Order: sequence, then C-alpha cells, then structure tokens
Amino acid sequence: MESLESMRVDRWLWVARLVKTRAIGAEAVKAGRVKVNDVQVKPAKEVRAGDRLELRNGELRIAVVIRGVAKMRGSARVAAVLYDETEESVELRERLALERRMAALGQQHDGGGRPTKRDRRRFEQARERDFQ
Repeated sequence: MESLESMRVDRWLWVARLVKTRAIGAEAVKAGRVKVNDVQVKPAKEVRAGDRLELRNGELRIAVVIRGVAKMRGSARVAAVLYDETEESVELRERLALERRMAALGQQHDGGGRPTKRDRRRFEQARERDFQ
C-alpha cells in the first residue's frame, strides 16, 4: 500500500490543480520550470509536506509551500488546502493580472467597419478624460 506522506512532483502538480494534466506537469518538470526547495528536479521526485515548490509559466512564477498530499485529484476546494501560496507569489500574480487588464483597456478599435455603440462610448469617455 502506498504511503501518502509523499507523492511524485508531477502528480502532485496535477492533484493540486496547478497544471491541467499530469503530462503537462511532467513536461514542465522536465523543461526545468519546476524547483523543489530551490533545486531543479525530475518528474519522479517525491515531495512531502513542508517542501517549497516553484513553478514558472511564462512571466508567472508561482511559489507555494506544500501542506499535504491527497490520494486522488479532487475539487478545487480540496486542492486549495494542499498548499499555501507565498506572499511574493500572490503579489506578482495580482500585478500581472492588473497589467493585462490595463493593456486590454488600451486596445483601440481595429478600424474594421463602423464602431459599435459601446466602442463609441469608450472613445467619447477617453476624449473627455484627455481634455479635462
């Protein structure tokens, strides 16, 4: 019988819902985007409660402290109790989300056809802010 004190890192990433599939988790580990206790690891590395895990995905860097392992993948609520995200990781994630929202606001109409009523309102509001 398997002890649930530890679990493979690729499987834990999947169970904790940090990646969509176990294969994606294994690929992330093989590509060097996952560190356990500041050391790059292989997919078969066993992780246990108390380990610090870092996952890089593009600009996003998620750093968590593992609180436990689960026998099987469950709901998002179950997955949320398996780890604690660090303060720095939360701040970075929120800052990147804000930057994405601000970039989306700055996008202009592509000029293809007549602007919609919503687009015209946005243009007028932007113009009013610029003149004030």
